[in-house]
Amino acid sequence: MKQSFFILLTLMSFLVSSATSCNKDDDNINIENNKPMANEKIKITVNSQTFTAMLLDNNSAKAFKQMLPLTINMTELNGNEKFYDFPNSLPTNSSNPGIIKNGNLMLYGSKTLVLFYQSFSTSYSYTKLGTIDDATGLASALGSGNATVTFELK
Repeated sequence: MKQSFFILLTLMSFLVSSATSCNKDDDNINIENNKPMANEKIKITVNSQTFTAMLLDNNSAKAFKQMLPLTINMTELNGNEKFYDFPNSLPTNSSNPGIIKNGNLMLYGSKTLVLFYQSFSTSYSYTKLGTIDDATGLASALGSGNATVTFELK
């Protein structure tokens, strides 16, 4: 009798903990993080090529927007991304996207801006800032080494 009570109590405890881990607030954070900012397009210029990107409606993207216009020398990494370390932190809301897509603009940690020019799977967490509307030609524009990139409001 005591043994079946213990099993029932353990099962109920497991069900309660499983139900509380499915918090709806967590879903809202991710949905908000993926929602485009109303009428907020930016222009990204690499050499003579210009790309348009939509910023997302989150505190990180808003803080990035306040820094524009911005011309920076982005460093090559792994043959799939360019990055730049800001001197100061930006707000973060990082999560693992699972898949990085060509044209994603993200924040790694609180200070590292990353512009991806190849799609691939990842186990790392990033804060999403925005996405280039049409990333065709982005890889060739950025080239294989470091690149000077200008970000400005459109």
